[in-house]
Amino acid sequence: MEELTLKALAKINLGLDVVRRREDGYHEVRMVMQTIHLYDRLKLARTKKPGIRIRTNLSFLPVNENNLVYKAGKMILDEFQIPEGADVLLEKRIPVAAGLAGGSSDAAAMLYGMNRLFGLGLSLEELMERGVSIGADVPYCLMRGTALAEGIGEKLTPLFPMVKCPVLIAKPQIAVSTKSVYQGLELTEETKHPDIDGLMAAMRAKDLTAAADKMENLLENVTIPRYPVIDEIKKQMERSGAVRAMMSGSGPSVFGLFADGKQAKQAYRDMKRSGLARQVFLTSIYNNRREQENDER
Repeated sequence: MEELTLKALAKINLGLDVVRRREDGYHEVRMVMQTIHLYDRLKLARTKKPGIRIRTNLSFLPVNENNLVYKAGKMILDEFQIPEGADVLLEKRIPVAAGLAGGSSDAAAMLYGMNRLFGLGLSLEELMERGVSIGADVPYCLMRGTALAEGIGEKLTPLFPMVKCPVLIAKPQIAVSTKSVYQGLELTEETKHPDIDGLMAAMRAKDLTAAADKMENLLENVTIPRYPVIDEIKKQMERSGAVRAMMSGSGPSVFGLFADGKQAKQAYRDMKRSGLARQVFLTSIYNNRREQENDER
């Protein structure tokens, strides 16, 4: 194979709980992860010239070892002592530093693509094992769909698919440091933790309203007081009819789930008019296994 075009899909957190802070400084989590139909595109071309070369539509993105796509590609070239290389065109659409795993999904797509491009024959599980050394979300971004993530996010259990519904994404014009948010989280005996088990039960029952009632993100306790615009965006989505609006990951992106497509389209227009968000997208839940099989990533 000489060329390949891949989709790197974003994720949202339908539920995010932080169980404890480990001695090594990392936090153990229980998260319900969900892929959505918002994606970056990677165009890979195999070359005789050694090494990884990246071009991107965003001038501020690094194209060297500070880019996870570069790290993923170089890891494969080094491990398998491949004398050739790959040129990559990275077309970013997922907002950067937004709590949507855009960088991790790009790295996951790169691992998948290098495996295909050079005919290495690695299984999905073998790619996931390599992905965790790049980032905790990379294994999930390879697996996709609906999953429970535990440990530092690398222990994955596939779940019954979330109800298919419209998803509104809004990212305000701020950047949030994931490390800073976790450092600012205080866990005590009084901490009210999200009901992740209840959320999973509602999802199994295909009850969107019940699932929405159980959706919660513990990191909102840190991020929203620092950036009140996140709460303003949540309230705007709820006024527009979202069954639930919540911050994804450590923020600052907010997503809203809707039971009705027309209502979601109106909510998109309302959000654009509000001026609260710099980037607004209307997309949907991505959970059908056939979708994944037919998607040339």
